[in-house]
Amino acid sequence: MSEGPWLTIIGLGEDGPEGLSDASRTALAAAKVVMGPPRHLSLLPEIVAQRVEWPVPFADGIAQLLEFRGQATVVLASGDPFWFGAGSVLARHLEPGEWVAHPGRATFSLAAAAMAWPLEKTTCMGLHAAPLSRLRPVLAEGQRAILLLRDGDAAAQLAEYLSNEGFGASQMHVLEALGGPRERQRQTTASTFAFDDISHPVCVALECAGGLALPTVPGRSTVWFDHDGQISKPPMRAMTLAALAPSAGAHLWDIGGGSGAVAIEWLLSHPTTTATSFEADPTRAARIEGNAVRLGVDRLRVLTGRAPAVLQDETPPDAVFIGGGLSEVLLDHLWQMLPAGTRVVANAVTLESEALLATWQARNGGDLLRVELSRAQPLGSRRGWSAANPIVQWSVQR
Repeated sequence: MSEGPWLTIIGLGEDGPEGLSDASRTALAAAKVVMGPPRHLSLLPEIVAQRVEWPVPFADGIAQLLEFRGQATVVLASGDPFWFGAGSVLARHLEPGEWVAHPGRATFSLAAAAMAWPLEKTTCMGLHAAPLSRLRPVLAEGQRAILLLRDGDAAAQLAEYLSNEGFGASQMHVLEALGGPRERQRQTTASTFAFDDISHPVCVALECAGGLALPTVPGRSTVWFDHDGQISKPPMRAMTLAALAPSAGAHLWDIGGGSGAVAIEWLLSHPTTTATSFEADPTRAARIEGNAVRLGVDRLRVLTGRAPAVLQDETPPDAVFIGGGLSEVLLDHLWQMLPAGTRVVANAVTLESEALLATWQARNGGDLLRVELSRAQPLGSRRGWSAANPIVQWSVQR
């Protein structure tokens, strides 16, 4: 345990030291070393402390910072360091008691005040170091979002992304250097975006218009997924997700990922869920990754290999879905290594797989369902039911 805080993390706004608290001013005055990006350092008056520019990429500065351990050191960050900022990253490398933080005015709060938007009803996202596709689940008519962006080029890329997704009519309020003397606010639509002189730091207050919204419940249409036919029907997928019962922070193993639809819908259920998809076919594995990125859940981890071998050394999950590769060997392996309480859901379409699930259900309990889906299709001059192959689903808690 550290004897006391040697590091102070200060959230610095565009108004420089004038907006700092007394505690932040005291820490700056006592500092031997001040680290931060060049823009932040330029906002400071003359100080006695050694100025150290934080390198790019950000991770390269961690080791450099730790070399100052024991000296009074200040790290400058933007606004609130613990809201899409550097604070949590720095804290992971320090012991409790080694650091203290003085957050400043967050860009989200400044932007909401500028727009007169209720912050609790506005999506806030940090996209300065993340793919723009993370925005996809948010895009729906009338929705508002405040987005932190890397620079002016990223704002142009955002406009292009919105237009490509059918949301070119969305209003983009480009907000630069909020809270400081360089503050500027301009408005455009995504389809007419033409600004080429945007100053950093920049955020965009977005009002979505047009386009097709991604549904918020599982069982989404297959049109949302790139696939080769290896994808569950939406009603069956909805039943599968209901049986898997995703909850905040839960982790899923999706064995035999196919298109990745089950794992992706698991991740779309809550922003803190995680998932690993195991797929033996490299082409399908790449397709799963593409689907995940496009639908805003690039946090899906995809491993190429055949179960159960590919499962070795993996952290046990909270739930397992077996969509492909069902076998006695796989079930035996899972029952030996999964902790008690793990939910297991398996779908079968062949007689052999059905028999296997019936045997395991008789031995281990759980629910066994047989689902038959039929769709109305033309039948001569009239219509009739066209039946898909029946599916047997076993769901059980280990």
